[in-house]
Amino acid sequence: MLHFVDHFGPEDIPALVISHGLYGSARNWSLIAKRLSQSRRVIVVDQRNHGASPWFETNSYEDMAADLAEVVDFIGGPCDIVGHSMGGKAAMVLALTHPNLIDRLCIADIAPVRYVHDQSQFLRAMKAVDLSQIKSRSDVRVQLLRSVGDELLASFFAQSVDVEGKRWRLNLDVLELAMPKILSFPEICATFQGTTLFLSGSKSHYVTSNMRELIKAFFPSAVFAKIPRAGHWLHADRPRAFEEVLKVFFGHRK
Repeated sequence: MLHFVDHFGPEDIPALVISHGLYGSARNWSLIAKRLSQSRRVIVVDQRNHGASPWFETNSYEDMAADLAEVVDFIGGPCDIVGHSMGGKAAMVLALTHPNLIDRLCIADIAPVRYVHDQSQFLRAMKAVDLSQIKSRSDVRVQLLRSVGDELLASFFAQSVDVEGKRWRLNLDVLELAMPKILSFPEICATFQGTTLFLSGSKSHYVTSNMRELIKAFFPSAVFAKIPRAGHWLHADRPRAFEEVLKVFFGHRK
């Protein structure tokens, strides 16, 4: 089963499960999870081939959805789910294949479409890091900056290094092989009738208006919202605004 961090909180509404994006981990969401756990139980998973979760030879969305289903069954569903980017696609597949496990669903800045942008340059940058020379994550950031050129991204990637063990907590080889599937979306003939929010950043182009018809075909009850002045990493760009939207959306019960 996936490794997850359990932030215990009030249990008068379903637990909230957070599904992180590509190259992320549960630790990236720890502050948001702690704040949200003041009003509910919050579970943050490490996806397969990420963080402290097991490494596998595959990284398809069917696999990731099955992983999430196992976690929800273990903690006792149905649960609310929020998924960002790759984790949002995994959450969508979970909703379409196991709708009984989900109460409310929030998809953060991703759509059920194939994207053409390439994430392989980041894989190459991480593989190029000479881990034998590092003594701290700062050393990792310095090396990553040479090829990534972005301080925030370099710091984000560096969080996935086990400095003492001098190893990545990312299965870079498998993620590289799985990249075409990660950028795509599986063919599924199903719908999720539950309450669903597609939340995106106003500065992001991952979810566009011309995608809404397709989204509605999968998620007929979908509603859409944007967080001003936020990009694709909307939970990092505007964490307080992101938290407030989740509190309102998930806290409102019929």
